[in-house]
Amino acid sequence: MNLELSDIVLLGDPRLYETCAPVQREEIESLLPLVDGLAGLILKFRARYGAGRAIAAPQVGVMKRLVVMNIDKPIALFNPVLFDCSTEMMELWDDCMSFPNLLVRLQRHRSCKMRFRDLNWQEQVWDLQDDLSELLQHEIDHLDGILATMRALDDQSLRWR
Repeated sequence: MNLELSDIVLLGDPRLYETCAPVQREEIESLLPLVDGLAGLILKFRARYGAGRAIAAPQVGVMKRLVVMNIDKPIALFNPVLFDCSTEMMELWDDCMSFPNLLVRLQRHRSCKMRFRDLNWQEQVWDLQDDLSELLQHEIDHLDGILATMRALDDQSLRWR
């Protein structure tokens, strides 16, 4: 599946506020083209905006609990769930492919754990710290219809890039 930057669902689209359905094991094969397309889309976004490490399926209008991360290689995360989130928070300016020129000041948990299924439907558990923790909190929020704009610290916490 060849996805282009124009396929990214933008702020204001009602699909971004919906909760996604879980991925079923038998759907994996049919979702492989989407996984490849999302991995490539991250690289296209990064080439244009100088940022972009992961994307959630609803950001291209597919309402499934799928996140693709592409930092050094593409990784598909099916049905990711966060748990054991730290009480220690970090404040940051967050960005999003669905509003590429807007930054949002918010707080995220400094660390947490994530359980998900991989491409082989094996359960994985990762310990997330700092940048990776905030990144995957952001992406999993997308699966629950929550945008960074909804987590802004106050009405002064939005800024144009």
